[in-house]
Amino acid sequence: MRPVPLTTLAHELLRQHLQPGDFAIDATAGNGHDMEFLARTVGPAGLVWAFDVQEQAIAASEYRRSQAGVNWVQLQQVSHSQMKAVIPEKYHGKLAAVMLNLGYLPGGDKSITTTATETIAALEQALMLLSATGLLTVMLYPGHPAGAAETQAVREWAQGLPAYFEVKTQQYAERGPLSAILMTIHKRPESALHTL
Repeated sequence: MRPVPLTTLAHELLRQHLQPGDFAIDATAGNGHDMEFLARTVGPAGLVWAFDVQEQAIAASEYRRSQAGVNWVQLQQVSHSQMKAVIPEKYHGKLAAVMLNLGYLPGGDKSITTTATETIAALEQALMLLSATGLLTVMLYPGHPAGAAETQAVREWAQGLPAYFEVKTQQYAERGPLSAILMTIHKRPESALHTL
């Protein structure tokens, strides 16, 4: 039996975590799969922001949003490193989930990738935007040079987080050290009173 793709596992974790009416971010919209998943999960009483720098990604996500009828998604053609500036302040500290699926746009220009510097900035902002019980999921792809550098930077950043954050990673060992990695970060329940 084939193992469940880590992107599917991320969805399963978030499906158990999210409630109708929640606020969430797809920080790297790509072709809009995570955006649509988040929107369907939080429902019309919720709100989802989706970010991507590439016009092609925003167009694909716009089409997916239209086809799915999930008009409670706000698309933003800016870097994930600009999330905090775009999200209205009244939502800061109130988001239930932030998803990042790093690397390059599937079916797009593989030379255009997320970068370690912008991703670390986005992760820092995600922790500020999330509620005390919020969940951050990050898909990492060390199998290409930019992805390897980004993965290393994210791992080092996560190791430096305060102890009240729980960081978990999952990777299928049988697929080798360059296979995809799912990282999840949330505040430990007993530490939910801590804020950044």
